[in-house]
Amino acid sequence: MTDGPHRHKVASSDGVRLALHDLGGSGPPLLFLHATGFHGNCYRQIARQLHDIRHCWAPDLRGHGDSTVPAGDRFGWGGMVDDVCAVLDHLDIDGGVDFFGHSMGGATVLGTELRRPGTVRRAWLFEPIIFPDLPSRGPSALIEAARKRRATFDSFEAAIARYATRPPFNAIDPIVLEDYVRFGFSPLDEGVTLKCAPESEAATFTNADPTLFDRVTAITADIRIIGSSDGDAPAMFAPLAADQIESAAYECWNGETHLGPFA
Repeated sequence: MTDGPHRHKVASSDGVRLALHDLGGSGPPLLFLHATGFHGNCYRQIARQLHDIRHCWAPDLRGHGDSTVPAGDRFGWGGMVDDVCAVLDHLDIDGGVDFFGHSMGGATVLGTELRRPGTVRRAWLFEPIIFPDLPSRGPSALIEAARKRRATFDSFEAAIARYATRPPFNAIDPIVLEDYVRFGFSPLDEGVTLKCAPESEAATFTNADPTLFDRVTAITADIRIIGSSDGDAPAMFAPLAADQIESAAYECWNGETHLGPFA
């Protein structure tokens, strides 16, 4: 089912209706899986640079962007894998495909390969959220920050102006920031509000998969894991994640943060 020329609607588990964005291009498919609190259209600028060699697609995972909130607030990351499998079935992709996964999206790529071995032909994962001891060192600060996130602004322009002066968004490409706001907020009678509500973002962090780090040893796909040098937990655990996967390679982007793909 299509919803406009560049957006498809895809049924997933838990009553979720996914928005799948066709970012265009020619060549083999490349799927972008976004970070928590973001959405597929954040990767439009990257996709533009790949149009000659890849046909780029980007779903909004459950509770994000234009996709619906799951029934019973089921934000477990296994549900994110359900979403990706639904997208692959919708696109009739059988066999290996290329992925770019950012943060939660990177973890979801790995979860999808474990669910359906052979799905990943090649993947580039920027600081995938998998931790060796997640129950004790989980992203509790991220959960509280998400709950406190400001959800409404007077206008799209006001949201862009505020983000542009505050870290970490002040370090990203202004075109990406524009896409983040224009496609990530909905208009109200007065002002605009986040499509991914603060509670949905917090619930996504809360439901990260604590088993993933131990299970990724079974993966044999061609994986490149990229980390930043900001010293935060995702950067610290990125090389450990690469060490867990025999077929993975690691590289560090010095001077970047967790939003490095958008710089």
